[in-house]
Amino acid sequence: MAAWRAPLAWLACLLLLAAGMAWLEPLFRWLEPDTRQVIYPHADFVMLLGRHLLVVTVASLLAILLGVTAAVLVTREGWRDFLPLVAQFAAMGQTLPPVAVLALAVPVLGFGTWPIIVALLLYGLLPIVRNTLAGLEGIDPAVHEAARGMGMSRGQVLRQVELPLAAPVILAGIRTSVTINIATAALGATVGASNLGAPIISGIVNGNSAYVLQGAVLIGLLALAVDSAFERCQRRLTRPGAGP
Repeated sequence: MAAWRAPLAWLACLLLLAAGMAWLEPLFRWLEPDTRQVIYPHADFVMLLGRHLLVVTVASLLAILLGVTAAVLVTREGWRDFLPLVAQFAAMGQTLPPVAVLALAVPVLGFGTWPIIVALLLYGLLPIVRNTLAGLEGIDPAVHEAARGMGMSRGQVLRQVELPLAAPVILAGIRTSVTINIATAALGATVGASNLGAPIISGIVNGNSAYVLQGAVLIGLLALAVDSAFERCQRRLTRPGAGP
């Protein structure tokens, strides 16, 4: 448990602030003395946090599923010709600004949560695909030969040798993807998604810096909690003698 002290501390700060934002009204009143309402009133912060986390989780799981599967597939014999295509498609997702993806997705999917999920999925693919390719391609060929010499099938080599060896590099890509998407998900509020971006967008529109600060601090704490949790997982995977 000592190794998880930092993630748990960030998580505790996040939950306490989300549940007790109203207690800080004097602080925000000092920041915005001429504003009648200084605590974002349109939704509960715990609910906004849950919705924000749900959107990021769904988009990240889809990105992991598609990104890792595609990267594994193009490193197999018979599929290597598609490797540049997969790498370029993943890079294209970060070339397009999330706002542009939202603008293109809204006419098809409507306002709400789905457009931001699509935007986060495309935006989060590149680190996952790139790191999965790097992890799998970086394995010493002698390891493959030794595994095949032990009588392992291709599927066994992938599951028992390649993926465990590449896991720290893959996890680093997932960590980058998820952390970026936690911040980017705030843009979903511009297309009607209810998450921690709502106070930020409302604060920008109404000139209320207290709203902006409330949403930004919660998003920052969420990113710190998630990133530190991934850091602990990476340390565990890269620890000498650690199992797959």
